[in-house]
Amino acid sequence: VLHVVQDGDIEEAMRAASAVGDDRLQQMAGQAVRPESFTHGSSEERSQWFRRGFDSGDLNACDTFQELR
Repeated sequence: VLHVVQDGDIEEAMRAASAVGDDRLQQMAGQAVRPESFTHGSSEERSQWFRRGFDSGDLNACDTFQELR
């Protein structure tokens, strides 16, 4: 059995998704958090979408554009 994901990979991916959320980037830049200006989602949203796709094993589960339709 080939294991592509190693121990700790998911935790690392969740930290990365959280670290680059628009809210986090605005905070790190010393700016006020302005959700209306988000282009890639908040840290929480990015983490949730990653988890949804990983847990389902289906790339279509990560289609945030489909979710809006």
